[in-house]
Amino acid sequence: MAPIRLGVIGAGSAVWSIRLVGDLCVTKDLWGSTVVLMDIDKRRLGIIYELAKRYAKETGAEFKFVATDNREEALRDADFVINAALAGGHHNYELQREVAEKHGYYRGIDAVDHNMVSDYHVFGGYNQFKLFTDILLDMERLCPDAWLINIANPLLELCTLGTRVSKIKIIGLCHGHLLYRDLASTLGLDYRRVTFEAPGLNHCIWLTDFRYDGENAYPLIDEWVEKYAEEYWKGWEPEFWDTQMSPAAVDMYQRYGLFPIGDTTRSGGWKYHYNLETKKRWYGRLGGFDSEIGWQTYLSYLQKRIERLEEIASDPQKSITEEVPPVLSDESVVPVINSINSDKEAIYQVNVPNNGVIPGIPHNVVVEVPAVVSAKGARPVQVTPLSKRVMEMVIKLRIFRMELGLEAFLTGDKDVLIEELLSDPRTKSPEQAEAVLKAIMSLEFNRGMAEHYGKKGRELAL
Repeated sequence: MAPIRLGVIGAGSAVWSIRLVGDLCVTKDLWGSTVVLMDIDKRRLGIIYELAKRYAKETGAEFKFVATDNREEALRDADFVINAALAGGHHNYELQREVAEKHGYYRGIDAVDHNMVSDYHVFGGYNQFKLFTDILLDMERLCPDAWLINIANPLLELCTLGTRVSKIKIIGLCHGHLLYRDLASTLGLDYRRVTFEAPGLNHCIWLTDFRYDGENAYPLIDEWVEKYAEEYWKGWEPEFWDTQMSPAAVDMYQRYGLFPIGDTTRSGGWKYHYNLETKKRWYGRLGGFDSEIGWQTYLSYLQKRIERLEEIASDPQKSITEEVPPVLSDESVVPVINSINSDKEAIYQVNVPNNGVIPGIPHNVVVEVPAVVSAKGARPVQVTPLSKRVMEMVIKLRIFRMELGLEAFLTGDKDVLIEELLSDPRTKSPEQAEAVLKAIMSLEFNRGMAEHYGKKGRELAL
């Protein structure tokens, strides 16, 4: 149980970073470690750094925290690296969305598409892909034996890309699977007595097995849908993130034969996302996480959260542990690191290359599955196969769109981007597709993207 050196890229997160600090401080196996917090937003980095030091002091945890805006400093000699960075931040993506909407693309080009939540997918994804591959290159030079724990989106694209172009050990982590608890709670079940499987692709996972006290609990879902769902929705006042038991989730269950879990409920195709009225029908009063109302509510929440943390950081008399209690959260990042470092075998939901775990998915596509994690790495557990409908109508389409995104990035071929736009039901003509792509590439923060797609057939040198 030796101390580690941990580099955190994108440590200025308004919500996530302080919870990471809390989880570290209550994990005594990792005491004595050095944590290098890195972000180019110096204001946010300063807030998190100040709070991290005070959190450790309040809990008596033995950690050395270092703050830097230099990525090399964060990566040099690291044993573990966490990537939580969003290249350019939310502001740039909002500008890009505005441009796309002016060209007829409701909620932007990176909005929900055919069967997925895009999470800054192909078009906005260039900057994410470039940052991620730059991190990999730096790690190969500065800490080639380190583990990269990626929580940044689009997680499926990033982790698949990384495992194909680099030898760095990568594990992707997401907490969306924990929303099985919302399902259990709505059914009146104690989630601690539930066992489940929810394999698939990140943000596209499906309940293949659901048991309560060892008994099949899927009939309880069917009973709820038949007898109680309509009454439940009459009094339903969901927050922007609350889509697990939405009409969309139930409709997806009835269409595909398996219940969607977590962010999967936000996808399912254009049926649920044509306009705000449609979104409200399927996701409640705010239209769900991805509507213009829900998304702005989320951004406002982030802003208020950072303002609250800044208030605490600026007043030494305020307690950070009163704001964020020193108990292990449900996030698996620190437990996974501890399992690898301390060789404490445990099962976690992870994102790793398929290698035959889910039938019908190529070996080199990263899937989200349970895995036994220890010093040996992550060894996926065999899971119940996904249904034919989920595979044919959702999974294969999602993989196809991922492959288009990676192909465009790796070759620099703009025609691949145009091809994807032409399959978008919002595209009315090739001229519209060309115009929106030109406008997006004209944005100042997309200068690198415009240069990258200025030539065809250029391979990314890794």
